[in-house]
Amino acid sequence: MTLQAYLVDDDEAIRDSLSWLLQSRGVACQTFISAEDFLAAWNSTFAGCILLDIRMDGMSGPELFNALRERGCLLPVIFLTGHGDVPMAVSALKNGAFDFVEKPCNDNELVNRVLEAIKLDEAQRAAASSADSMTARMAKLTARERQVMDLVLAGKLNKVIADDLQISMRTVEVHRSNLLEKMGVRTAVELAQLLTAKR
Repeated sequence: MTLQAYLVDDDEAIRDSLSWLLQSRGVACQTFISAEDFLAAWNSTFAGCILLDIRMDGMSGPELFNALRERGCLLPVIFLTGHGDVPMAVSALKNGAFDFVEKPCNDNELVNRVLEAIKLDEAQRAAASSADSMTARMAKLTARERQVMDLVLAGKLNKVIADDLQISMRTVEVHRSNLLEKMGVRTAVELAQLLTAKR
């Protein structure tokens, strides 16, 4: 995935300097002159992080942040703030912003925070994808396979499972084999590890 930052700031000089800084460190940067412009452009395929000025003409940074969260945007947001905006930035942090950076800022520290935010976004996307995959696998199981799975995870032997469910041992073996295949594992131990890791 391309390293990408979205810079929303109504100050052209800041847009130019930060865009150049990020690109010099291998981070693609797309700039927007207003919160309204970014909100109009945003869609769920955007990946990376947002650098967002607190004070802008029209919609403010915090107002854009809230509007994005309402639309389900979970991109990490780093607020760019002047000295007088620190209380607003702290409030934004409490509401889930990734960080805030005071202007003027240390170039290297800012880029490092951007890279950390992008890594967080990548990790969150990977976790969501993995959870989706797990949900899809579980959905393939029949009701009986789920029953067998629960008893396998409880450490019960095939004979005991057969007695509990009042089915033949051969049927238990078939269900067990099917559910392991559908879950993408080879053994009951791997199945337990898989499900534990997703909790």
